[in-house]
Amino acid sequence: MSAPTLVILAAGMASRYGSQKQTEGFGPNGETIMDYSIFDAIRAGFGKVVFIIREDFSEVFKAIFEPKLKGKIATEYVYQALNKFTEGKQVNPARTKPWGTAHAVLCTKGVVNVPFAVINADDYYGKEAFEQAFLFLTKECNNKTYSILGYELANTLSENGTVSRGVCSIDTNNVLTQIDERTKIYRKDGQIVFEEEGVETSLNEDTRVSMNFMCFAPNFIDLCENEFSDFLDKQGQELKSEFYIPYVTGLFSTKGMGDVKVIPTDAKWFGVTYKEDAPGVKQSISELVNAKVYPQKLW
Repeated sequence: MSAPTLVILAAGMASRYGSQKQTEGFGPNGETIMDYSIFDAIRAGFGKVVFIIREDFSEVFKAIFEPKLKGKIATEYVYQALNKFTEGKQVNPARTKPWGTAHAVLCTKGVVNVPFAVINADDYYGKEAFEQAFLFLTKECNNKTYSILGYELANTLSENGTVSRGVCSIDTNNVLTQIDERTKIYRKDGQIVFEEEGVETSLNEDTRVSMNFMCFAPNFIDLCENEFSDFLDKQGQELKSEFYIPYVTGLFSTKGMGDVKVIPTDAKWFGVTYKEDAPGVKQSISELVNAKVYPQKLW
């Protein structure tokens, strides 16, 4: 059996952050958050990393990552572009941004053919999460069984603005019953709330949420293709509509195609949604290095 693949979502425009945060150095020797994720994936047993990036950024990106990863893990690159998989569909000609995270995964069609995990480039997930993902992908994952690493909502907030999270509803066996993408979550007056159409709704501190660390069989890519066609029929004329991974994952569950296990983790997430998050990320990584979770020089 082939070792699982790690797919990294790195094509984002970084509009809120204001620069290419995917390649910004946060570690003691300029390591990116991605470097720590890849390091964790390698020691967990993953055999390949597939980067989803913008083609216009590819030369810079490859120059950063190829030298340090050569001989350590196989690499491949996929380019996400607005016009991919839109043939024969009516889309708004004024739209400039790609279609979101599930569209990014769809762009790996023909490249990813083994069980795989998907992560964000700018999120730190922790060593244990990659070990859990590897175990699931090699022991349990199949065409009817996927998984989500479920983080406690309170451990995933930014002090510097709102965040988007896939809010999970689960049964007594930790199987997903519903997932809702909430795009504006924040803390207010000591409570966590999400805002939708001007209405605020509270959420429990320990609500399990997706941080886009998910594990799939390759048939998920085909599901993305099928659902993207329907998505374009309904929302292809919108300038900012997003085709999200949690949306497609939720359909897999609610349509009875299979089960999505929510693997609970109490790890504290950190990431760089906003520029103001950067000092905290550097401090967190410094603490992990000092605790010898990671070597001083990663590569």
